[in-house]
Amino acid sequence: MGPLEGVRVLELGQLIAGPFCGQYLADFGATVVKVEPPGKGDPMRQWGSTDENGNTVWWPVIARNKKSITLDLRKSEGQAVAKQLAAKADILIENFRPGTMERWGLGWEALQEINPKLIMVRITGFGQTGPYASRAGYASVCEAMGGMRYIAGHPDRPPVRMGISIGDTLAGMHGAMGAMMAMHERNQSGRGQMIDSAIYESVMTVMESLIPEYEKTGRIRERSGSRLDGIAPSNAYPCADGRDVIIGANQDTVFRRLCEAVGKPELAEDERFSNHQSRGRHQEILDNTIAEWTQQNSADAVVEAMVAAGVPAGHVYRAPEMLADEHIQARESVVWLDDPQLGKMPMQNVFPQLSRSPGKVEHTGPALGEHTDLILKEWTDLDAQGINTLRTEGVI
Repeated sequence: MGPLEGVRVLELGQLIAGPFCGQYLADFGATVVKVEPPGKGDPMRQWGSTDENGNTVWWPVIARNKKSITLDLRKSEGQAVAKQLAAKADILIENFRPGTMERWGLGWEALQEINPKLIMVRITGFGQTGPYASRAGYASVCEAMGGMRYIAGHPDRPPVRMGISIGDTLAGMHGAMGAMMAMHERNQSGRGQMIDSAIYESVMTVMESLIPEYEKTGRIRERSGSRLDGIAPSNAYPCADGRDVIIGANQDTVFRRLCEAVGKPELAEDERFSNHQSRGRHQEILDNTIAEWTQQNSADAVVEAMVAAGVPAGHVYRAPEMLADEHIQARESVVWLDDPQLGKMPMQNVFPQLSRSPGKVEHTGPALGEHTDLILKEWTDLDAQGINTLRTEGVI
């Protein structure tokens, strides 16, 4: 049994941030009921790459372990059902623009009256308060506001984005962590609370010392490509077979081992490279020197030499390399599941790994409304006739 077995979660969000929060909780055993609009469902059912039959391969991941029900929250009848569901939930997740839930009669104050123990996770671009709260906030814009976009890329080119929606994912994880903290506090107080997870703040959280660096030293972090300015050697180095290898040897003792491995032990005694600060000042010279050696060897040979010397190094993986790697296979970091539409398919497993009550991927994303009748019968006072009436009226 997962550590969240018995926890009931009502997921009203869509796209990435809210659903990723729900995925995280479902991975560890919570019963996550995903509410989708009748007809098309969550847009994530259409997003991302598709197989030859047009089936998306993203939906099975972000909706895994969840139960799907359809419910039109824009109709008063649907809002009434949502209130009954919220009354039975431990956690409710939503990531609509601020004010949307209030217009539907499902705001924090209203739901708290229905269920004083409810924990409500609200994920938005800019938070529930402040002058930007009402703005639409996709991750791309919020990553820029949080400082991540400016420092991503090469110094002679415009800022770039990471190839994933990292802002959404960070906000979803912060929402999940906030819910767990609130559940622990609820054990003492007996009351729920609201978690306000803003995407831009979730990005700011991982920006290290970027803000105090500017305030106290006047330094503005700039784009530095594949390296961090002042941290050397730590970069992507080209090899003879056209592949790159990541090498990190910026600690004095590790750098000395690197020098031995590349056949240049004298570099460790060179005053330009003898300590962390001096290596940072002469970063480009040092990187070029290491690259001269890596370009004479294959990527595999470089990694083998570094591993033998105790220097952190590794290949730059794509999906094929991840699936083939023996370490990833040994730890079952990738799990294979049967999907009704896609057949047998791989996806990342549940992390982190708990020793006694680990999470598990039980199944891929459900069909639209697959569990509507089941959940409404278990969580509400609706009988079969009432459910059929809602279906006839297009509420479910």
